[in-house]
Amino acid sequence: MNIEQARFNMIEQQIRPWEVLDPQVLDLLFVVKREDFVPAAYRNLAFADLEIPLADGQVMLAPRVEARLLQELGVRKGDKVLEIGTGSGYMAALLAARAEHVVSLEIRPEIAATARENLQRAGIDNLNVECADGIAGWPQRAPFDVIVFSGSVAQIPPAVLKQLRVGGRLAAVVGEAPVMEAQLITCIADGVFNTINLFETVVPALDGGQPKQEFSL
Repeated sequence: MNIEQARFNMIEQQIRPWEVLDPQVLDLLFVVKREDFVPAAYRNLAFADLEIPLADGQVMLAPRVEARLLQELGVRKGDKVLEIGTGSGYMAALLAARAEHVVSLEIRPEIAATARENLQRAGIDNLNVECADGIAGWPQRAPFDVIVFSGSVAQIPPAVLKQLRVGGRLAAVVGEAPVMEAQLITCIADGVFNTINLFETVVPALDGGQPKQEFSL
């Protein structure tokens, strides 16, 4: 497989048609190597328009969904970012490339450890991977400028909304199969939020459970 041609095709055939036109986001998809975050057994599917299996029945989201959420969040230098659901670490790497610092929460120790290895190998040092139940957010580092759920939730937990700074943006896929909507929520004043529905999709539900051990990058 010609990796660079496959990457180009992914961007032109999957991501652009999904209204991802921000040149900074598109350029980033060339820089952050998606194939380096895909399990070896599925490396030939790194650029396919599908969810890629990870350990414990988890998945990497389809490239077009990750790219669209990244675009809508408008991450800027100086932003503090919280990701809930680390998975392979790929979305965390994209976020870290644009932000000042990222905290990424992953409830499953095996997945958190693999993501940590992927991110270290990629040389990303402005990011912490914490092995914890992210459904309550990460209040010890709040408030955040950007929060993103890398899995669906039936509704946005109020505890997480409270961790969003005024002017901050939160992206999540909300609802239950077969009806889910990707939403962008902006905190416009203390305790006041504006919600925009972005697109319909169905993605696996975010894990929930008890906090577990911690990893740091």
